[in-house]
Amino acid sequence: MDIHVLFPGGKRVDAVVGTHVIRTDQPVSAGGEDTAPAPFDLFLASLGTCAGLYVLAFCQARGISPEGLELVQRHAVDPATRQLDTVTIEIRLPPGFPERYRAAIVRAAEGCKVKKTLAHSPMISVVARPANHNQGDLACAVP
Repeated sequence: MDIHVLFPGGKRVDAVVGTHVIRTDQPVSAGGEDTAPAPFDLFLASLGTCAGLYVLAFCQARGISPEGLELVQRHAVDPATRQLDTVTIEIRLPPGFPERYRAAIVRAAEGCKVKKTLAHSPMISVVARPANHNQGDLACAVP
């Protein structure tokens, strides 16, 4: 599936994914209008929502209500490199959540496809070519 990235104005950058448009913007402090999450925030949210989907599926498969269940995702940035250093996802279990499933629900969240992809750092290539051209003329691989 292709994702098409468009530039609707200002600091906004939109991604068209199938029939959906994912809007991003920069905060006012970075020259944007703060009309949507910043791209990096969406990246981080994709990890939390993916883990959440696995937690939800775990509960649904066992007939456990997700009411009162919450995931809280925290991030630490290395001050020297300003790069993301650690991400912690805390699963907050509601009162009455079966104790026997505590470790299993953590394993379910750890099965998240986004987490697994990040753990194995895919090769990412960036190419530049004329809009009507099919062959790459400039390429830069990013590990």
